Amino acid sequence: MSLEQVVTQPDPYEPFLLSQAIRANGFVFVSGQAAIGDDGKLVGVGDFDRQAEQAFRNLDRALKAADSGLNKIVKVTIFLRSMENFAKIIELRRTWFSAPYPADSIIEVSSLYSPDALIEIEAIALDGGN
Repeated sequence: MSLEQVVTQPDPYEPFLLSQAIRANGFVFVSGQAAIGDDGKLVGVGDFDRQAEQAFRNLDRALKAADSGLNKIVKVTIFLRSMENFAKIIELRRTWFSAPYPADSIIEVSSLYSPDALIEIEAIALDGGN
């Protein structure tokens, strides 16, 4: 099995000693993407819509860096600080994904990497060769 680290530019996660994603055997495993801006700071403190938009942008960027894309996601996991935003997630799926929609789990958590983070998204996708 070969493992290849996927790096984005900029890589705001580098200080945390984790990979944006790993390519392995035809798949891309994307680390949880939060609303971290290019400057490494959380975008939209207190604003779920801005954070969700940034998290999906970061997911898209990590997949593109792996020669994959949103259309190649087979499984996505979305972590929310509050299920009150569930209806917004459905709209975000319409915006960012297309049929056939990926398998999906949505989990409410008490905290993410920062007390101000409201959403994080991780995914498993096919790489560019598939």
